Amino acid sequence: MAWRYPKVLSICFLLLLGLTLFSWSFEGNDTFIIGDLKIVPGEAMSGYLSVPEKDNIGTFIPVTIINGAKKGKVLALVAGVHGYEYPPILALYRLKKMIDPQSLSGTLIIVHIANLPAFQKRIVYYNPYDWKNLNRVFPGDLEGTLSQRIAYVLKEEVIEKCDFLIDLHCGDGNEALIPYCYWMVSGDERVDKISKDMVLAFGIEHIIIDKTRSKDIAHSKYCANTAILHRKPAITTESGYLGKTDEEAIVRNIKGTLSVMRLFKMIGGKPEFVSEPAWIDRYEVIYSDHDGLFYPLTKMGYYVTKGQKVGYITDFLGEVKQELKAPFSGMILYIINTPPTSKGEPVFEVGRIKE
Repeated sequence: MAWRYPKVLSICFLLLLGLTLFSWSFEGNDTFIIGDLKIVPGEAMSGYLSVPEKDNIGTFIPVTIINGAKKGKVLALVAGVHGYEYPPILALYRLKKMIDPQSLSGTLIIVHIANLPAFQKRIVYYNPYDWKNLNRVFPGDLEGTLSQRIAYVLKEEVIEKCDFLIDLHCGDGNEALIPYCYWMVSGDERVDKISKDMVLAFGIEHIIIDKTRSKDIAHSKYCANTAILHRKPAITTESGYLGKTDEEAIVRNIKGTLSVMRLFKMIGGKPEFVSEPAWIDRYEVIYSDHDGLFYPLTKMGYYVTKGQKVGYITDFLGEVKQELKAPFSGMILYIINTPPTSKGEPVFEVGRIKE
């Protein structure tokens, strides 16, 4: 009966080989860890990233992690860097309920409200505890002010752990703004190519070609730029205006995000690329030189010519202190549409459409 042993061994070997090949073909995802959250494949979990206290001041960042059952890329979605920008925030809460982790390939990091103190106090631009603009203090500092500590946590827990990032913005509570996006050109050919694909997939017609961002990783300033300098393709989007919660802006954010997810094959379907992008090859933000009241003389989306008067600023007694003119011919991308203005704050942005 000894002749049977080789045959038995051969059958066992074939069974073992089959099991090995089956395990190789099953592309299961890995457990994803962020902060104190540990999310197994095929599940979603919401919780908070803690921002350490200093001088008895701290905060937290509400997040949802959807860890797909299948392997794939890690896409980070960040809303609420400015707390008065509501449509992206509302879009991501809605998106959270739309994604099935069992059919998702890869992992989705959703930062619902990056700057919770500003959101709670309904403050444009700034954090009420240090009066810093969160989107000007990246990569942050764990020993710094609250905004710097928030930026540090976002950099460590979100940017460092993703493959790609979308920083979702809109017109703040004082800004009348048309939908547009920033394609930030870094000089890294791979990153720039993927970022361009992302911005086209998001589907917004007007796209700024931005070559002005800092290349110094220690002074990256902006959330998306920080990702790019860490070789993570990223874009910044703008959809919504004047602190509104309009359905059109919310849906635009959702559709754009789903399209980018399709680009990276995280969900089924094909991305919907913008068919005729309007590339903006020059842009400039004009700032106020005075505290007082701003009176706009044009509207968002309107064209202006070089030297055209766009608005003026008065002091608190009504005396005109500054007339603001277009630095070149182009489109008004956003313009302040509430009276208060402060020295050093933006009042409008003009962009030139590339021919």
